Amino acid sequence: MFSDSFNQTTVTFFFIKGITDIPELQTVFFILVLLIYLVTIGGNVTILLLICLDHHLHTPMYFFLANLSIVDLSSSTITLHKVLLMYITGDHTVSYLACITQMYIFASTLGHELLILAAMSYDCYLAICNPLRYHVIMNCRLCTLLVAVCYLMGFVQVLATNHHLLNFHLFITKELNHFFCDMVPLMKITCNDTSFLEMMILIQGLFFVTLIPFILTFISYIFIISAILKIHSSTGK
Repeated sequence: MFSDSFNQTTVTFFFIKGITDIPELQTVFFILVLLIYLVTIGGNVTILLLICLDHHLHTPMYFFLANLSIVDLSSSTITLHKVLLMYITGDHTVSYLACITQMYIFASTLGHELLILAAMSYDCYLAICNPLRYHVIMNCRLCTLLVAVCYLMGFVQVLATNHHLLNFHLFITKELNHFFCDMVPLMKITCNDTSFLEMMILIQGLFFVTLIPFILTFISYIFIISAILKIHSSTGK
């Protein structure tokens, strides 16, 4: 924590440095980022359209896959749209509130993705271990509930850290050494004590984002592997 108030600055906006400040590479990186974004958008929109239009794909597995595509679209758009706008307009500034919002949505999508993958593993478990009861248990209501819980947990698990960040207003510089608003680059330039925030991020990252989805997925696949090993015939396996 910095005690010299002369070097502290209260900011209302940040200047995002971007991927590179070399003029000769600006166009190359713009084209590269644009291509990555278009491929991401095209692939995920294609998946969503196919799932919506083909009634044979109106199953729990493809319902979860559609939500994974939505999460991927959100994650890509919230990070890459600002990069593209910076190259087009030349404006590298972003307001403090917009920066915090971008961090919140991006961190939430990471949780959404892992939790939806855990829900998909549960769907596989029911399909393999309880095939006769699968369609009764994994109905439309349960699928919707599982996805809703995944989204809710993803949004809730980053509330505390982002609320804590809202109290950070003193910074060494306004320049953010990254291509979008992320927590670690922001913490590097703040004058506030970040020890409590670092502990919160560690708990959130290890427990809520990683450990819970991993345990749920791991348990599901342990049961799946166990059920497959109990099948004696190679055809059945």
